[in-house]
Amino acid sequence: MSRHQLTPSHSGPASGGSLRASGFRDAGRFPVAAAAEPVPGSWLPDASAEVLLVTSSALLRAEVERIVAAAGAHLRVAGDAAESGRYWDSAGAVLVGSDVRELPPRRRAPAVLVGLDGEGDSLWHLAAALGAERVAVLPDAAAWLADHLSRSRSPEAGGLVLGVTGGCGGAGATTAAVWIAQAAAGLGVRVLLVDGDPWGGGVELAIAAEENPGLRWPDLAEARGSIDPVQLSDALPVAGGFSFLSWPASREPSVPVAAATSAGVLDAARRGYELVVVDIGRRSEPLQAFAWDCDRILVVVPAQLKAAVAAARLLQEFPPVEAALLVRGKPGSALDGSLLSEAIGLPVQGRVPELRGVPAAMESGRLLDLGNRRSVRHFAASVLDMLGDDMPLCEPA
Repeated sequence: MSRHQLTPSHSGPASGGSLRASGFRDAGRFPVAAAAEPVPGSWLPDASAEVLLVTSSALLRAEVERIVAAAGAHLRVAGDAAESGRYWDSAGAVLVGSDVRELPPRRRAPAVLVGLDGEGDSLWHLAAALGAERVAVLPDAAAWLADHLSRSRSPEAGGLVLGVTGGCGGAGATTAAVWIAQAAAGLGVRVLLVDGDPWGGGVELAIAAEENPGLRWPDLAEARGSIDPVQLSDALPVAGGFSFLSWPASREPSVPVAAATSAGVLDAARRGYELVVVDIGRRSEPLQAFAWDCDRILVVVPAQLKAAVAAARLLQEFPPVEAALLVRGKPGSALDGSLLSEAIGLPVQGRVPELRGVPAAMESGRLLDLGNRRSVRHFAASVLDMLGDDMPLCEPA
C-alpha cells in the first residue's frame, strides 16, 4: 500500500486540471507533462467512478469538487463519519477532510487526507491517526490529486517502493539499500535506487558512480506536474545493473527540491520500475518527503541498546506503513534480534552482515564489490522474500 506525502510548494498553486498532456514544457533539463484538461482515454476512471469526500468544510468541498471533475469522476460528499458509512465501501476512492476526527467502524483506510495550506504538521499527525494512505495539501497539491485519482483505476499497479532508514546515526542504511538494489537487479528486476538524504554526501560516492552521466536531484528541482516514467528512466544514470538518483557528491550548496516535486519523481519511478529502493535518511524532512510514499520501510539497527532506544523514538515519525527491522551485527550479540524486536516493537526481517571492510569500501566506492559476497546475498534474499510473490527470490549459492 503506497503512502504519498505532498507538502505545499513554494512555486505557487498548482492547477487542478489533468496532467496527462501530449506536449511537454521545458523545466530546466527535464521534461514534465504540462497541465491540461482531461481527454477521453483508458487511463481515465469510468464515468460511474465515485469519489467519496468526508468533510463539513465548504472550502475543502469546493477545492475537491474542481479536482474530481478534472479527473473525470463523480463526487459524493458526506458531512461526517456517520453519514459516510453507507457509501464508504462502494466508493472508488475515499478522501477525508482535515476537519474529520473519526471514521466509520470497520472501514478500509481513506485513500487521501486532504487539508489546506497553513495547517502545518498537524495534517501528518492526523493522517497517521486515521490511517490515511496519502496527504494532499490544497491548493498546491491539486494537480497531483487530479492525476492520482485519474490513475488510481489504471490496470497498471506500478512497482513497489521500499524505504530503508537507519535506527540511529551510522547504522548502515545506505549500505543495506545499495546491496538490496544490487541483488534485485541481479535477478533481472528493473530497479531504481533513490538517495533521499540531501545531507548524506551522495550515494553515488559509495558506488563510485559520481562520473556516470545522467540526472541528479538538482536537475529535477524545477520539475512540476506529472513526470513521464520512460523519460525519467532514460535520463537517470546506471551502476551495478540498476538506475540511481543521487544528490551530487560535491561541496556546492544543495539546491532545494520541493516535497511536491519529490513526490512526483517517486510517482513516476513507481510507474517506471518494478522496485524502487529509497535510502531515506533520518532527518525529519526526508522522512516527511519519502516515507509516506513507501509500501514498506526497513529500519537498520545495530545490536546495541542505545541504537534500540533511538530507533524506537524514530518510529514516532513514521507514517502508518508496514515496517520491519534489519539487525546489524554478528550472531550471538548480547542484544539479539528478539530483544531488539521487543524493545522497538517491530519484527526482525533480516540481519545485515557485519563485514570488516564496509567503511573502507564506502570511502573508496567499492560497496558493490562487497555485494557479491555470500553473506550479503543471503541478507538480500531475506529482504526480497519479504517483498512478496511479485518479487523474484534470490537463490544463494
